Amino acid sequence: MTTYPLPTLAAQVTATGISAPSYADILASLKASLQSIYGSDAYLEPDSQDGQMLAIFASAINDANNMAIAVYNAFSPATAQGTGLSSVVKINGLARLIPSNSSATVNIVGQAGTQIVNGLVEDENGNKWALPALVTVPVGGLIAVTATAVVSGAISAAAGTINVIATPTRGWQSVTNPADAVVGAPVEDDATLRRRQSVSTSLAAVSVLDAMVGAIANLSGVTMWAAYENDTGSTNSLGIPAHSISMVVEGGDAQTIAQMIAQQKTPGTGTYGTTTETVYDQLGVPSTIHFFAPTHVTLTVVITVKALPGFVTPTQTAIAAAAAAYIAGLGIGAGTLDGTDKVYLSRVEAVAALMGSGVEKTFNITSVQLSRTGAGGLAAADVAIAFNELAKCDASTNVTVTVT
Repeated sequence: MTTYPLPTLAAQVTATGISAPSYADILASLKASLQSIYGSDAYLEPDSQDGQMLAIFASAINDANNMAIAVYNAFSPATAQGTGLSSVVKINGLARLIPSNSSATVNIVGQAGTQIVNGLVEDENGNKWALPALVTVPVGGLIAVTATAVVSGAISAAAGTINVIATPTRGWQSVTNPADAVVGAPVEDDATLRRRQSVSTSLAAVSVLDAMVGAIANLSGVTMWAAYENDTGSTNSLGIPAHSISMVVEGGDAQTIAQMIAQQKTPGTGTYGTTTETVYDQLGVPSTIHFFAPTHVTLTVVITVKALPGFVTPTQTAIAAAAAAYIAGLGIGAGTLDGTDKVYLSRVEAVAALMGSGVEKTFNITSVQLSRTGAGGLAAADVAIAFNELAKCDASTNVTVTVT
């Protein structure tokens, strides 16, 4: 049981870190100190002037303590945030990744010789895409060029959706994108930067694979990665050939990733994957490098809950958001080391229960069902995720919460 007044009201740094008394303890300590001076019968409840004054003092002390804790935490990559985190990771030679722009190959159709100066096209969502400064339609009447999203970040455009001429030009007839746009990256958030900082310490690792992971994780545009190694003399259960490595990388430039793999791997080690790039060493000798871009697997989740007293509509939304966030955050291969994991039904149910949120007592989950979107077969069963797959789930489109 806490004894008041406290020995100190200040934040303290010990071998276990920094700590400070809570606002309630500070206020109770101040009241105990005042009553020790003026007597235990001094009235200090919230409706008294003295009680309100002590509350102001306690709030000021608590604010100062919280500032001290924030400053202390700003010196560690594990707890720093925002600008502080951007500064502290410089010790590892890192910088927060700035946003990149999405790009797409578009086919321009028009009369031969037509010149399009600083042309803009638009997709069906209203996003504008900039063409090269000067595009000249050749004799054939069609030219393929790269259009870059005007606004940076993760702007997507499915094949055929960039089809509006935003800057009409005489002789320019149509535009369309035959393939999906390459999605850009948003500003790197704190969680991603912390993870990249942690992995960056492997750059000088003894393990070749660890060093490769550290190097690839710090490439521009790379947002997620997984590494697998087969050091046996035969193909393993994942299909990776003997004495080979397999990198699964989300984002980044394919040629740059392949170049980094070639630089980091040991001589004679094979590479495995569906993305193939040719790289050249310092003598110009070509080498073929293989790796995977993860296959996105969207999951459908159906949750049935029984409403209890106090249940409100926002709780229904929170349940869907929690389930979707958990699935989307699992990572490549569902986050396991051997790439043979699953999206476990019990864990989805556990996060959807919102334990510790304060609203968990207002509902009871009666059933949870999962499936791969489009594959049918919703069932109360785990969903397997391959080593080169990445589970995706959107709370508004992929999660249904039914209230009974």
